[in-house]
Amino acid sequence: MSHMEVRVPDIGDFKDVPVIEVHVAPGDRVRADDPLITLESDKAAMEIPAPQAGEIAELLVKVGDKVNCGSIIMRLAGAANVAAPATAPTPPPAEQEATRAPAPTNDDDHPDRHLPPVPSAGALPSTVDFSHVLAGPSVRRLARELDVDITKIKGTGEKGRVTKDDVKLALAGPPAASGGAGIPEIPVQDFAKYGPIEVRAMSRLRRLSGPHLHRAWLNVPHVTHTDEADITALEAYRKELDAQAKAKGYRVTLLAFLLKTSVPVLKEFPEFNASLAPEKDALIYKRYYNIGVAVDTPDGLVVPVIKDVDRKGILELSQELATASARMREGKISPADISGGTFSISSLGGIGGTSFTPIVNAPEVAILGVPRAGIKPVWDGAGFQPRLVLPLCVSYDHRVIDGALAARFTRRLAEILGDVRQLAL
Repeated sequence: MSHMEVRVPDIGDFKDVPVIEVHVAPGDRVRADDPLITLESDKAAMEIPAPQAGEIAELLVKVGDKVNCGSIIMRLAGAANVAAPATAPTPPPAEQEATRAPAPTNDDDHPDRHLPPVPSAGALPSTVDFSHVLAGPSVRRLARELDVDITKIKGTGEKGRVTKDDVKLALAGPPAASGGAGIPEIPVQDFAKYGPIEVRAMSRLRRLSGPHLHRAWLNVPHVTHTDEADITALEAYRKELDAQAKAKGYRVTLLAFLLKTSVPVLKEFPEFNASLAPEKDALIYKRYYNIGVAVDTPDGLVVPVIKDVDRKGILELSQELATASARMREGKISPADISGGTFSISSLGGIGGTSFTPIVNAPEVAILGVPRAGIKPVWDGAGFQPRLVLPLCVSYDHRVIDGALAARFTRRLAEILGDVRQLAL
């Protein structure tokens, strides 16, 4: 009987990724795409699926082991020894369903919930073994996602089984007395004594993005500069391109123009495409242009990074944006999709607003926030004319960029958006 080696597929630039769950044992029969193991990088949990049907002949990893792209994790009996899939694994659907709850009624669409997630300090060690706890697989997965050690929970289910409610109640327990860097925590309150309450677990994406936002806000001296761009002519041109694109199955949106317009401005003002060196005594100038774009998903905003924007045209960018947005909304996120950005754009054009302050996606040093465009009366020297005006909100790291440079950057961006013929120069 032939055996097939099952290897870890491409997981981006991550090394030594820990195994947090093993879903099979020797002798188990699996179908193609059944989950075999779950890995957890610092940005996402990923299931490694079975490349085809077969029987687990040999298991070569356990919880707590660390693997890399190409590592052999097990052998399948009754299958030809073919190459493992080259595509990056995607977050398990069960992971999303385990934590998904009805949309909260406040702050759920805050524009800054889009920065790449990172694990919180003091997260549950990946080596903790839940296999002997009386709990279902979905409960063990939920506990991993919420950093709750269910080995210390007394289950309230039948025969002491730990339930999802037990995990959520453990999560709602009293937090530590003080936060990091000497910042005091908000005092704990017993909200139940004032009336009925309901505890809903946050999605993994929201839970992990919080510490990154907090760290960026504490470490980066934020300033936001605002300006306006007259995009009347651009919008007319965009509608022409969009009408042609609809017949081919995609749309041309303003976001594609924002991506393309950002590149010449980033080249003219390279500080905006740089990062501070770790020692904070030098700037690292990046000669590539990978721009992150916020995408709204059921679990929160994520930022797929559109690579090499300077080498692509409006139509190609439009198609890539459509594909990336669909992948993010379906939960098909790999570490490579959200890594390597040099500048970010957060667009709220489909929702509304007149201005906002996006949080810089450190180690980037600037981010462009774009609310909804609106018709305004603009004086042309003889009278007021109705023009479509787009607000621009650029947040920046004041250690790298001063106010005058930010004003010049934003004004130049507005000028090109106002006359897209300059993109051909």
